[in-house]
Order: sequence, then C-alpha cells, then structure tokens
Amino acid sequence: MMKMNHRSIAAACAALVFGFCSAIVSAEDRPYTEGNVVTVSAIRTEYGHFEDYLKFLATTWKQQQEASKKAGLILDYQVLQAEPRGPNDPDIYLVVTYKNWAVRDGLTAKSDAIASQVYGSVMSSNQGAADRGKIRRALGSETMQVLNLK
Repeated sequence: MMKMNHRSIAAACAALVFGFCSAIVSAEDRPYTEGNVVTVSAIRTEYGHFEDYLKFLATTWKQQQEASKKAGLILDYQVLQAEPRGPNDPDIYLVVTYKNWAVRDGLTAKSDAIASQVYGSVMSSNQGAADRGKIRRALGSETMQVLNLK
C-alpha cells in the first residue's frame, strides 16, 4: 500500500513538472511579450470650452500626474487631440501608462492620497470633477495592455 502512495505522489510531481515546463515553452513560443498597461480616457469638450479644459489639464491635472509619477504609480501620461467625426466623438484622449496590472491594485486609495495633496482634500477633488462637467463630457475609458512584438 505504501508503494502505491509513493508512486502516486511521484506521478503527481512528474505531471506538475511537465505542466510547468510546457507552460514555459509555450510562453517562449509566443511572438510577443506583455508590456505596460495603458488607460485611455475619451473626452469631449463642450463647445467654446476647449481652451478652458486644456488650461485645467496644463495645471491641476498635470500636477496630479506628476505627483503620481513621483509616487511610482504611473510611468507617463499624454494628452492627445483628435478630430471628432460627430458631436458625440472625443476631441481629447487622456493616456496614462502604468508599469503593469499589479500597480493598479489599491489604486483608488493611492490616488486619493495624491488628490488630497493636489486639491487639498478628496472632497475638493470631487467638487472639481463636478465643476469640469460644465466644460467637458467624459465619454468613457478603456484599460489595455501593450503587447511588444518580438
């Protein structure tokens, strides 16, 4: 009876090692490596408020992004201008780059701490977001991972 248990354990260990090795081999066969994680937010400024919104981005938003970089939460950020095809398409994309998915764990609490530094409090930050609703519409955001081709 003891020999069967040892054989069962040995067989289970062999299967585990084989499975692990085949996972490594298949990862090496992929034509890409996983890169950074990027969040892209689509924004549509209200008519006549493009410059007002850019003024906010160049001051407060930039200050918040720089504090996030300094804290190691993000790697980079960008503001992209787009040509909207219709009235409900974005004219600005906000792009924030993270090192990986793990950095985003607990991101709300970490971001709240930075918002408090920049705005004075989370409540002030929330009020600022509500006020910006008069000059822009957030159309949505998407978080993606970069695949670096080999």
